[in-house]
Amino acid sequence: MKARVGQTLASTVDATTVIVVRWPDADLDVTCGGAPMVDPKGPEAGTSGSADPGQQAGTLLGKRYAAPDLGVELLCTKPGAGTLAVAGEALPIKSATPLPASD
Repeated sequence: MKARVGQTLASTVDATTVIVVRWPDADLDVTCGGAPMVDPKGPEAGTSGSADPGQQAGTLLGKRYAAPDLGVELLCTKPGAGTLAVAGEALPIKSATPLPASD
């Protein structure tokens, strides 16, 4: 799938919804709970799939999930039970950037 920045993606196995913040100029598969994520307004939308029991770490509302080496960043707008992954690699929560000290 070639996602575009600003696009909303929804899981087909749980309630997870994300917004694409950063995406490389490449076709990468994005999954949640082991099932492909789709356009929430498309014909594949809905929770009709079955989740992979090994990919149920969950997503957290308002957290950014990123793989800097792939150039991917997703913002969770609706949490769920599935694990976000791109190209078969689970996406970790992006750590906060420390602000400089103001002395």
